[in-house]
Parts: sequence; C-alpha cells; structure tokens
Amino acid sequence: MRTFPIYFLIALFLVACGGETATEETGTETEMASEEKASEENASGITLTPMPASPSFPGAVITDMIYDNGTFKFGIDPGEDGYELGAQTPDVDQLMCANSAKGQHIHLIVDNEPYAAKYEASFEHEIADGEHYILAFLSLSFHESIIHDGAGTAIVTRTRDNSIVKSAPVKRPMLFYSRPKGTYVGKDTENVMLDFYVANAELGNDYKVKVEVADQTFMVDKWQPYFLKGLGMGEHTVTLTLLDAEGNVFETPLNPVSRTITLQEDKGDS
Repeated sequence: MRTFPIYFLIALFLVACGGETATEETGTETEMASEEKASEENASGITLTPMPASPSFPGAVITDMIYDNGTFKFGIDPGEDGYELGAQTPDVDQLMCANSAKGQHIHLIVDNEPYAAKYEASFEHEIADGEHYILAFLSLSFHESIIHDGAGTAIVTRTRDNSIVKSAPVKRPMLFYSRPKGTYVGKDTENVMLDFYVANAELGNDYKVKVEVADQTFMVDKWQPYFLKGLGMGEHTVTLTLLDAEGNVFETPLNPVSRTITLQEDKGDS
C-alpha cells in the first residue's frame, strides 16, 4: 500500500505499477501465464497477451494539476529522457497497434467516463457541479499509460462552476478503465490494447482484475498493458472488475466498469 501527497488547490496522487503475467479463467479451472508462456488460448481463440516493453520515460512526472474556471493546467517534468506532449513515441511502428497521429498525451478520466486525450498541458474541460473522482496520467502516443511513481495523479474532488473547491487524495483501492476505447479498423483490430490504472493496491495475492470480453473471462494479477487478440469483427463489451483476495468484487467506487468497442474491416482495400 502506498500513500500520496496533496497540495493546496493542486491535486496530486502518485501511483505505480509493475508486472508481467495474466491468468485465464475457464469454468472452474485457472491457468497461470508465465514468462515462458505469456498467454493461454481458450476455445474461442481469444487471448490476453502481455505487451512488449515500451519506453518508460522514468523521469517524466506530473508536478501539479490545477482546475479553475473550466481550465486544467498541468505542470510536467519531462525527465532526462525528455517526455514531450505531442511527440511520437519511439518504436511505435513495431507494436502494430492503434496509435495517435497527434502524439503523446494526457489521459483525463472523470468518474466512469471514457478518458479524454489532451495533447497540451493546459486545456478547457467542463465538469458538472458535485463530487467526482479525477485521474490524469501521462500516456505514450499509442495510448499506453506511463505508470511509474509520479506519472499519474488521482483525487476525489468537489467542483462548482467548473472549478475545484475541495479536493483530497484517493486513499482507497480503485480501478480506472483506460483502453480499449472506440472503433478499431483494419490492422488495428489485430492487437487491441487493454490498459487500466490501479490506485492504492498491489495486484497479486490481495487484489486481481477480472477481464470479461466476448463471453470469456481472464484473471489479471500483474499491472501492465496487454493485447487482446482474436476478437471478431463487430461490437464487444469489455468489463473490468477489481476483486479482493477471496475473489469477491471489491467494494469501491466505479467498480466494475464497462466499455463497448467496435472492430471493423478496412473497406478501403476492397
């Protein structure tokens, strides 16, 4: 369990991650993936496979986040490797997955809403009056979260007139859904990235993430991005649930969370 600092009107919550393997659950049997066998294929042909290592920009951190009069303002330290909003992440072509032509960006998540991709450190964004959970983290151009200490900030807030009037760090374990999202076309349907954020919990013996898609269930016990492969064309609903050590749904806000995505063939070449 980690603790996180908060500054006056500057909301900071630092989260970390790590991991390499996934578990697939079929009926009453559970098979653990390992470094030698990164994924287990079920009868449908759908697999959940750990992604290859990506540039981590270890020194890149969010130094502050302010929300006032409808505008977010972020302070970002790029670190020695020079993380830059709007730049293309090196080696992106080797991954063969969906990538943003606009480059690296901030993922902004408010409550259970799909994230908004922001390519500048200051931007306008409306938030309704009331209490909200807000998460922001640095992202690579292909939407993978940067998940070392300092690259993310999560808070519980009260907003009024598009300004934060009260805030505190999120202290309870929480799961935030990031990817997949939207529509995937052609080659982008082959490697659909699954990415999420876990606050105040270490995946492993005490917590796991249940991934449900296309009538299949996978148990994830390591925090890292994965590729969903073998999904057919059409709509799919992806549901992520944070579980406790006994395999029960952990009682925490925004849990579980679902998104519906669409996979389409590339009609341009037909």
